[in-house]
Amino acid sequence: MQTAEPYGGFEQGPIRPPSESGSLLIRVTRNCPWNRCTFCGLYKGEGFSQRPVAHVFRDIDTVRRFVDLLVPVPGTAADDAVGRLPAPGCLDQNEQMALSAARNWLLAGGRSVFLQDSNSLIIKPDHLVAILRHLKATFPRIQRITSYARSQTIARISDRDLARMAAAGLNRIHIGLESGCDRILTRIKKGADRETHVLAGCKVKQAGMELSEYYMPGLGGRELSREHALESAEALNRINPDFIRLRTLAVPDTIELAGDVASGAFEKMGDRAVSEELLLFLQSLAGITSRVKSDHILNLFAEVDGILPDDQGRMAAVVERFLAMDPEEQVLYQIGRRTGIFTRLADCRDPGLRRRAQGFVEQWMVTPENVDRICDTLMQRFI
Repeated sequence: MQTAEPYGGFEQGPIRPPSESGSLLIRVTRNCPWNRCTFCGLYKGEGFSQRPVAHVFRDIDTVRRFVDLLVPVPGTAADDAVGRLPAPGCLDQNEQMALSAARNWLLAGGRSVFLQDSNSLIIKPDHLVAILRHLKATFPRIQRITSYARSQTIARISDRDLARMAAAGLNRIHIGLESGCDRILTRIKKGADRETHVLAGCKVKQAGMELSEYYMPGLGGRELSREHALESAEALNRINPDFIRLRTLAVPDTIELAGDVASGAFEKMGDRAVSEELLLFLQSLAGITSRVKSDHILNLFAEVDGILPDDQGRMAAVVERFLAMDPEEQVLYQIGRRTGIFTRLADCRDPGLRRRAQGFVEQWMVTPENVDRICDTLMQRFI
């Protein structure tokens, strides 16, 4: 585990799933080894690299050192823990980052860890198992260790190695399915087809790990919207993941897909059309027990949240209520949601919240004809 690369101090990557907001972030790789998807601009211009295992160990040990300083010694006052911490001027930038990570993790309960960046399973299985074992030995109270992974990567890992990872403590994987439609997957340069997604998802489940699969409403554009909903649902019905997480498409100017929008090669849909697609998707999920989560601010309906099959009708009813609204009421909800005022359709009936949202509608002169353009601009803040 020795390396010629010098240790540059504790590191953290740029993202993690919203569900990992309370997790300790441990950076195993830097950036994305694929980095070609047309809908993602996060790592463009950045090279991929694997961090030496010894460096990851040092990051873990650094956090352990700060955790020990932050946690009060039994029989002493809580304030004594602060007195044991080094003065801020004695810590370099990386150590300050590690101290902040330790403090935030403890405040969240200190029970979960997320391995960064985009595809930690691409490293050698022996190396990942070593990291997992070191994490568990260093922090025995950890209950969940999670990572992003690509389907193409998982499809190449042996069942034996996946089982070893699970036994070492890796118990949840996040995979960006995005779509189950091969035409869309090819267009967005996902690097995996539907069968690879299904294979990878089933392998994760068979290894005994929880699985989160991501579906991106709107990714097929107007041309392939129906295929996107139906074929994505069909793929997920075959996988039966623990979680189906919704991530509505947004198109900032910095991504490759924006060029297709500008040229007319991709016709981006507005909220109403995306809602119709989402309704078809929800209605097409069958024979599975997944939990559907709309846990991202880009989604129009945060309250689409439930366990299949019992909550399927309730979740679909949320979208149906929006589609049944008068156009002006839809506009009010869209602006209220995109400005963070509304989280539920019922918020439209709250006088105070409604007044605030209506203020933005009037200030920006929002109409049913221009609401999607304005909402596209508002959504840029959350990417």
